[in-house]
Amino acid sequence: MPTAREIMTPNVECVETDETVFDAAEKMARLDVGSLPICGPDNRLKGMVTDRDIVIKVLAKGKDPKSCLAGSLAQAEAVTIGADDDAKEVLKTMAHHKVRRLPVIDGHSLVGIVALADVARSLPDAPVGDLVDAITTD
Repeated sequence: MPTAREIMTPNVECVETDETVFDAAEKMARLDVGSLPICGPDNRLKGMVTDRDIVIKVLAKGKDPKSCLAGSLAQAEAVTIGADDDAKEVLKTMAHHKVRRLPVIDGHSLVGIVALADVARSLPDAPVGDLVDAITTD
């Protein structure tokens, strides 16, 4: 089975903890993505921010996205996968945590993201279907 490193999307851009939510939204639009990793000044992953987070936690609460910092949207510890973990572990982790995007870590460095689309392109249909069922059901 391939490793996370073999199926991930490499060279992922982060939004820094001290950048604004507006900056995050602009990056998402430019990159045509629905989420970004939040990284601190030490280049360590602090969390993830999604387009949904921006709408629910900032806009719907009347906060100003130009003054609200992306770091404030980082939740506890981000769910990650090791770069050399195999795809079976990727599937298990995504299903268990019901996430569609999984940051890939090598040591303490963010090296990529495994998205549901990466899994679908790289693995047989049956495990992908099981993952989709796990993520989308309560």
